[in-house]
Amino acid sequence: MRILGQDGIGIAVAAVETASDHALVTLKGAAHLVLTQARARTLKIRLYTPEVVALALKRPLKSDALRAIADPTADMSSPLKGPFDALRETLPEAYGAAVKLAKLAGLLPAVVVTKVTGKGAIASQNIRDYEGETIRALSIVTRARVPLEGAEETELVAFRAGDAGPEHLAIIIGHPSRAKPVLMRLHSECFTGDLLSSLRCDCGTQLRSAISIIAKKGGGVLLYMAQEGRGIGLINKLRAYRLQDQGFDTLEANTRLGFQVDERLYGVAARMLELLGFSSVDLMTNNPDKVAALEAAGIKVARRVPHKFASNAHNRDYLQTKKSKAGHYL
Repeated sequence: MRILGQDGIGIAVAAVETASDHALVTLKGAAHLVLTQARARTLKIRLYTPEVVALALKRPLKSDALRAIADPTADMSSPLKGPFDALRETLPEAYGAAVKLAKLAGLLPAVVVTKVTGKGAIASQNIRDYEGETIRALSIVTRARVPLEGAEETELVAFRAGDAGPEHLAIIIGHPSRAKPVLMRLHSECFTGDLLSSLRCDCGTQLRSAISIIAKKGGGVLLYMAQEGRGIGLINKLRAYRLQDQGFDTLEANTRLGFQVDERLYGVAARMLELLGFSSVDLMTNNPDKVAALEAAGIKVARRVPHKFASNAHNRDYLQTKKSKAGHYL
């Protein structure tokens, strides 16, 4: 993959997670390992540059050694890393775009780059604009009546952007009015909790209870967002679970992986509500950040409706972390 930055500097890129030794050999010239600041902090690397950090690499480049640096689940088995000396000069603009591309692909946010010349590169601005464009291009693809247990008067509305990216769903229960705030739950998909009834989180309980409550209240909307693991994807969420088993809390796990605490795009939800004709909501949530994010995206939150449930032995610490460190109303 080649990326051309706004500063005119082009780079060849290999994602650390998927790169083979053979692929790394094809990267000619001085090579750098580019990490997010979140991952760099975990590795005690000084942050001299904004957004991302670059480390000079010595050849030969070995994929296993690079993955041991990028993947925190290997920190216990490969504890001796560094010392690292981060570049202090201004980094090419394409470095940050390359890490963003790895995130978009659902990979660990770490890449190996070398500078290149020539054509045939993706513009870094296109990578940075991608998420915003998918929000603007989101449209209703189809809709159908789908009776649910406890909410038989239900319609599912499917949304997708023009590039056939992630598919989001709106579960419309009853016939909610557009003239007043609609009772609404914004729910990020959770394969383990929603489908497998995992006890590590409260997602499955929140999903099924929200549908039941909305039905009993006479109608409303549940937005089912394709943003697993607060936007980091299922595989990275499982990596985060492994880190939690090593003693890190749910927020620390995300940042050790190199992600922000919350990588979700709340503009997607705002666009879905706009397409459905809703401009004001009574939001079922315990998360104050959801309220702020929806309002920042142009949706009026008339009131916050508490949506909490009893903990169990497996998710008690998880919920306590959300309360004490993320400010959730639990």
